[in-house]
Amino acid sequence: MLLFCNFIEVMSLMLNKYEEYHSQKAIFFWARKLLKIVGLEWKCLFNHNVVWLSVLPNASLLQMVQFTAKMFTTGKTQGVLLSLQNKKIQLSKVFSAMLAIHPNKPALWIMAAKWEMEERLSSESARHLFLRALRFHPESPKLYQEYFRMELMHAEKQRKEKKEFEQAKMDLGEFNYSEEVLNGEMARIIYRNAVQEIKGAEFCLSLLSIAKLFDFTQDLQKEILENLQAEHADDPLTWDYMARRELEMGSLPSPECSSKQMKASEVAQKEERCCAVFEEAVTALPTEAMWKCYVTFCLERLNRKTNSEELRRKRLERTLSVFSGAHESTLLPETLYKQWLHLLLEVGLSEKATEVAAAATKRFSQSVEMWHTRLQVLIKLNSSDVAQCFEEAVRQVKSKGCLPLWTLWVEWSEGANSKEDTQALYQRSLFVIAPADSVTMKEKYLDWAYRDGGYKKAKKVFTSLHESRPFSLAFFRKMIEIEKEQESCKMLNLREYYERALREFGSTDSDLWLDYIKEELNHPQGKPVNCGNIHWRAMKMLEGELVEKFVSKYTLLQTGHL
Repeated sequence: MLLFCNFIEVMSLMLNKYEEYHSQKAIFFWARKLLKIVGLEWKCLFNHNVVWLSVLPNASLLQMVQFTAKMFTTGKTQGVLLSLQNKKIQLSKVFSAMLAIHPNKPALWIMAAKWEMEERLSSESARHLFLRALRFHPESPKLYQEYFRMELMHAEKQRKEKKEFEQAKMDLGEFNYSEEVLNGEMARIIYRNAVQEIKGAEFCLSLLSIAKLFDFTQDLQKEILENLQAEHADDPLTWDYMARRELEMGSLPSPECSSKQMKASEVAQKEERCCAVFEEAVTALPTEAMWKCYVTFCLERLNRKTNSEELRRKRLERTLSVFSGAHESTLLPETLYKQWLHLLLEVGLSEKATEVAAAATKRFSQSVEMWHTRLQVLIKLNSSDVAQCFEEAVRQVKSKGCLPLWTLWVEWSEGANSKEDTQALYQRSLFVIAPADSVTMKEKYLDWAYRDGGYKKAKKVFTSLHESRPFSLAFFRKMIEIEKEQESCKMLNLREYYERALREFGSTDSDLWLDYIKEELNHPQGKPVNCGNIHWRAMKMLEGELVEKFVSKYTLLQTGHL
């Protein structure tokens, strides 16, 4: 489909931003550049002052519209041949053309409707666009939400206009303000149609949150709330909203007539009413999701700052009680156990934390995260059962994915066990865990060997592992780094490490070749004559774009810029 626009008209807007470019050649250059930026496939036929744009179906139309809208709405009037109104009409035509090509993009429909509503002040055009969009996307929540919002905004605007006319004591005879529109009846119709197409409490709550932004929608809010309770009583989100709603009921006493203690007391009463609703909820709907909502609410209130020690104490007691209730019902989600344990340790209930951690791993026996959390608790408490718990954990959890447990185990062993036990543990881990995870353990093993026994022990560990695939590049680089830290750094050893690393990663890492060349050039025992051979091998082994990258950096190295 061909769209055409006056070239000088569009580009004159651009030239307000790029004032240093005034020639026809510059205009053509920037047109091509910007078209390339927005990702359009295009062809331009330069004929006097007209550019024809061939917009193909796979074009990035949203970017095109955003770009065009910015030009039309932010350009200065100087040098622009079209009036502001004509420019708006022109952009509306652009939107129409875009929508004809891409009706499957809800965001584009919303953008077009927003333009008609906010820029052209045409609620009828915006409404027409939304209705067309819903024929293409009858199950799009976002379209319904924005259509609902638009009708409420239109009603609010008309209410303000009518109020201003009445205050000015003007005759409203020639103006037609429908009571149905002023009261938000159009939005009510949209809501009723929307809930027929899209089910779920979450969608209803999204419309309710929009309605609450407008002060004339009390009846509409009441209808949505009644429908929410009637149709979605078995949804945790409904109960969660109803409980939290208690916080909004009533009002806090003013600072002039009440003390801080009275304020804290009223907040406590509101929170108790919330919890009463939650208690009813977990009784009527005893599910993991419902308990999660309850616990999350309690944690949110506990984390709120307060100067009242009494309120803080009540929140803590309530939170611990809710955690226990969910745990006893075996409905506490795995993700919340960690927060519970952290809270128990924070308030000094270490014995309770140990019991909860044990119960959690019994319930989620295959969860690496749960075992990891339990072990962290035991280590923090300096428990004597740490080693036994590690053994139990690696028995229960499958070898694949248990790397966090082994990492924690060896880190704990480094500080708690003998060197021999730690080394035996490292060696055991390499045979037990999955090959992909063993890569990390080899790096940690080499690093520990160097820290514990120095260069000789690190060299011994490297020699024992250098044929045990898979490897990581970091494993070889660590050994190279260790060698270079020695006073008597031997180039012979560095060559061995580089050659072994290149055998594994020579086709995928160009920097490794460059580092090897640098060593030959800069090391006292290096042989610069070897650099040509290394360069030739790199050109043969590297793949794709890595060759160009290597050549560029090698050139910089030769000229002394790297």
